[in-house]
Amino acid sequence: MLGPVYFYVIVGGGLAGLQLALRLKDDVFFKGKKIAIIDPSFNISEDKTWCFWEQGKGRWDSLISAEWKTGKFISTTNEEDLDLQPYSYKMLTSEKFFEYALAEIRKSEDLFLIEDEISKIDPVTMKAVGRKKTYNATHFFDSRIPSEYFETQDYTKIYQHFKGYHVKTETPVFDPDQFTMMDFRLTYKNSTSFTYILPFSATEALVEYTFFTPFLTEEEIYDEQLKKYLSEYLNIDTYEILNEEKGNIPMTDFPFEKNNSSKITKIGTGGGWVKGSTGYSFKHTEKKITKIIENIKSGYEPSKDLFRSKYKFYDAIFLDVLARRNEKGEQIFSKFYQKNSVEEIFAYLDEETSFAEDLKIMFSLFDPEFIVSFFKKFRL
Repeated sequence: MLGPVYFYVIVGGGLAGLQLALRLKDDVFFKGKKIAIIDPSFNISEDKTWCFWEQGKGRWDSLISAEWKTGKFISTTNEEDLDLQPYSYKMLTSEKFFEYALAEIRKSEDLFLIEDEISKIDPVTMKAVGRKKTYNATHFFDSRIPSEYFETQDYTKIYQHFKGYHVKTETPVFDPDQFTMMDFRLTYKNSTSFTYILPFSATEALVEYTFFTPFLTEEEIYDEQLKKYLSEYLNIDTYEILNEEKGNIPMTDFPFEKNNSSKITKIGTGGGWVKGSTGYSFKHTEKKITKIIENIKSGYEPSKDLFRSKYKFYDAIFLDVLARRNEKGEQIFSKFYQKNSVEEIFAYLDEETSFAEDLKIMFSLFDPEFIVSFFKKFRL
């Protein structure tokens, strides 16, 4: 039986799916084309914050909750003040993003929010099979993580897992003009682990304990580290926890892009849009969607040239070092922030550097472990 027919079906109403839907809605090229966004639930999420850097004004400025032009990096031996100019570091909550995105989508006559769970996409019959119905389309944008990712042991997998407290203190503690990118003074044994601080005022901040590790840990470990940091490093005895957030972001060299085809484009985490070496995804998502729109309008497959192979190789090397020698994280990140300007760092992480600029970054990070990982990944 023929189900509803759409020009595009977007499977997943998360960050990538809704950003894509918004861009399609706003482009006259797609006017009149029926587009479905299918997700089990469109309840507003209040449990995430996304941070990103950019120069000048951006698309999301009306929604951001905080912005910083200075930061700091703290190791066990040194502290670096980071002047972000010409960039600024911006924070957006999932609640504000989802409220805005869903409201805008509901205004469109061409976009349809459908609550269903897709179990399979058949590229031959061009049907997405849901629990309630099947959905026909000319192309599918699929955010589901492929099962092979969970099953394979052939690729490096690092987990960026964390827990954060949104705290309010009785007395001024924080500098609201400066966020902390990484503070390595409190680490968990033999791991790359650090504290991340986003201050909103002198008495309010998100304090987050983060691991970049090949293993996960029990929730009480996050709580122990957070409470110890607040007490021993910030000297806070009395505080109120206004909210908590937890997360687990994959940092991997798994080739998600191999699942793209002329009929199906993988998007979001399931498409490999999370930057492998950092876990950042918000601006990478925006850039990938821009490229998809350009490809479609130029008559190419949506997934054409979405990735630059050299950066995937760089990330694979870095991740392999972290997987084999996880205790070296502080040393590596210290070199990264101490020997390069913020502008060079952000351009490199945004994948906007020349090969000469890449070499400068690589030499600044030099460690024999990178040579081992280079040859290991080169053979693959």
